[in-house]
Amino acid sequence: MSSAGAGEQRLRDLARLRRVRDRIDREYAQPLDVEALARGAHMSAGHLSREFRRAYGEPPYAYLMTRRIERAMALLRRGDLGVTEVCFAVGCSSLGTFSTRFTELVGVPPSVYRREAARATAEMPSCLAKQVTRPVRNREARAVGHA
Repeated sequence: MSSAGAGEQRLRDLARLRRVRDRIDREYAQPLDVEALARGAHMSAGHLSREFRRAYGEPPYAYLMTRRIERAMALLRRGDLGVTEVCFAVGCSSLGTFSTRFTELVGVPPSVYRREAARATAEMPSCLAKQVTRPVRNREARAVGHA
């Protein structure tokens, strides 16, 4: 393949990857897996995972879980739903996996976050609360009690 042809193929792949990312952002609460996402993008699961990581710095499943955890954080801050209800509301089917990933990204378990975040952001506008409580990706969560 010529360099022009390779460049065109790369642009087509990037457009497909953007559509996959947009689908994850829209449908995070639906049952999504890498195979289904790859089929929708007309790519193999392995190729999608490699190219998505190359383009966005993490594999599609990690990106999906980050979206789910971000939404879970917002629901937990509201304080009217329990952890199990939030887990299922954001599309997770395993409370254990949800709690583990939540703790990795946020630095505290969801039950602790629910208790502390509701108090900490009580007087804060929701747009600001979302910004200051956004999870840190790639297992770089702050240690509890450190800023």
